[in-house]
Amino acid sequence: MSTVADQTLNSQPTGLFDSLLPWSTALIWPLMSVLPILLTAEDLPTHYSKIFPAEWYDYDQEADRPKPLGLTLGILAVAVGHLFLIPIFYAYRNGYLSGGKRPSSIQSAGARDYHFGEGLQTHLSQPEGFVLLGLYLSLTWMFNLMPQSYYSFSGSIQWPRVFLCLVYQDGLQYVMHRLEHKVSPEFYKKSHKPHHRFTNPRLFDAFNGSVADTVLMILIPLYATANLVRDCNVWTYMVFGSMYANWLVLIHSEYVFPWDGIFRKFGLGTPGDHHVHHKVFKYNYGHLFLWFDQIGGTYRDPQNYAPKLFNQGV
Repeated sequence: MSTVADQTLNSQPTGLFDSLLPWSTALIWPLMSVLPILLTAEDLPTHYSKIFPAEWYDYDQEADRPKPLGLTLGILAVAVGHLFLIPIFYAYRNGYLSGGKRPSSIQSAGARDYHFGEGLQTHLSQPEGFVLLGLYLSLTWMFNLMPQSYYSFSGSIQWPRVFLCLVYQDGLQYVMHRLEHKVSPEFYKKSHKPHHRFTNPRLFDAFNGSVADTVLMILIPLYATANLVRDCNVWTYMVFGSMYANWLVLIHSEYVFPWDGIFRKFGLGTPGDHHVHHKVFKYNYGHLFLWFDQIGGTYRDPQNYAPKLFNQGV
């Protein structure tokens, strides 16, 4: 896999087909949830009841310890989402989805130059990333620390609950994020500053920080969210987890996505909005939604810093 050269907003696709092709990257959004969708489709041979023995998921929650199937499928759901995200991003980054031209970089200095294989290896091997998240999921599941409904395989995906979990998670993360910046310089230095060394982040920097940062800004909000939204089933928990993890990665992208403008109109987080935080530090503390920054008076549009820091149109 080759090294990527700097690209600017002048590298735009030409022609109708080339203009529409980048939108194929939007497939990542339904594909994030493809595993639980297939496992809950009653009319398909992929329904969980047709694949797994009943004793693997049907048990007395009061008398038995949690069984690992739900945990395993939950972790697998995130991994499957990532298995789609990574090659789609690779194809997009290298111009295969834009008529041979690389996508627009967010920052006017251009995207960082790196080898894709190195970035992927760094991303997957960070102990404060998927390793720590996997440990959290395993401990809270197997030690029966989650609300009882989360262990239930009954029903299908509760989409309104998925949305509510995402909102609660991002709201709590916004609060923790601001606290990490504000409590004290020493506290910030030990927790969140390692992640802020990336002033021009790339997609693979999403979980590159510190253990303390992951615990404070991700794990504590995750556990609080589960105890605030206590009536989710296992499929809802899976979709929420996969959407949250993969969306958190996407907002660290060094390139503009074709859906960014639509997302911003609805107050949904984009890479451009998150780059503002990495570059300026004191604005845009939210990740998935802009609403909490807008309410708190901490939101800044990337265009406020164009063309000096960000490209026009980001």
